[in-house]
Amino acid sequence: MTKAEQGDTGMLIVRMAQPQDLPALVALARTSGGGLTTLPLDEAVLARKLQRAVHTLGSLQHNGDGLFLLVLEDTTTGAVVGVSGIETAVGLTQPWYTYSVGTIVHASSELNIYHQFPTLFLTNDHTGCSELCSLYLHPAYRRHQAGALLSKARFLFVAQHRNLFAEKIIAELRGVINAQGQSPFWEGLGRHFFDMDFSDADYLSAVSNKQFIAELMPRYPFYTHLLPKDAQAVIGCEHRDTAPARHMLEQEGFRYEGYVDIFDAGPTVESYTDRIRAVRRSRLLMSAQVPEAREQMWLVSNAGRADFRCTLLGIADNPWYPHQCEQAWRAVQLDDHAPARAVPLYPDQSHV
Repeated sequence: MTKAEQGDTGMLIVRMAQPQDLPALVALARTSGGGLTTLPLDEAVLARKLQRAVHTLGSLQHNGDGLFLLVLEDTTTGAVVGVSGIETAVGLTQPWYTYSVGTIVHASSELNIYHQFPTLFLTNDHTGCSELCSLYLHPAYRRHQAGALLSKARFLFVAQHRNLFAEKIIAELRGVINAQGQSPFWEGLGRHFFDMDFSDADYLSAVSNKQFIAELMPRYPFYTHLLPKDAQAVIGCEHRDTAPARHMLEQEGFRYEGYVDIFDAGPTVESYTDRIRAVRRSRLLMSAQVPEAREQMWLVSNAGRADFRCTLLGIADNPWYPHQCEQAWRAVQLDDHAPARAVPLYPDQSHV
């Protein structure tokens, strides 16, 4: 049994993914059971994703199509135990589809009849937005705020390299799936237009050209009252395991604005980039300007790009992070005289 499987760990650092991380990403995908479209158990697909991220890291100079891929490393073992990503601008090279939840009114004053019908309309409204993506954490590390570090480290990178990202950032949340891996929404709508299971269609959308979606999905407003009740009930609802992620994003300023995934009807949450709390409130600070972590935790990162590093300045009883500013500065490869970008981990310290 590995240290990761035992939960025995040292300091955790978020850094940029490198070409040599491919075997570790394949191993990490294996712990997911192979069911994640953002981290498929497919070495060729992961290799292409990693190659694209490395190219973006070395070449992207302004907002456009690109992918930044970050990994969470246990520095004691050198193991990669988590991954998260940021698509800099979706829909520029492949179409980006989503359903807009709307309302159509049918009324007749002559007959004194008035009806409102909820609808779904296939749109490309989020084209050009940046997207939070590819978040996965090894099960043995799902404690001590490791998930919050892996997710929110992206916001410090965005704040430091603001010109690379769009005016709005979105995040697609996983929709309701039953214990058999079936989506009530897919069974009620998508299956009528695709001759395949939900998992197959979802996988194809993640790893291939999405033209098949436009070719097969209904393009005009779809009246949701025509769907089975269980399909109607999950529109805009997230999977129960995704509820903590939604809460964390809402703390940062993300909101559901009536867009859902075309396969499982999970909600898309969004925020203007400059309104995201960790982006707006983070500052370049000297170590003497950051309070010693006694009752709260701080995200701390360097200002780098290819050499980006981020960790948590932890409270004294947290075994995975540095407890003093000097240690945190060294962990992100800064000396005591260089500024680090820092922000409290949570807006409400009662969450620590």
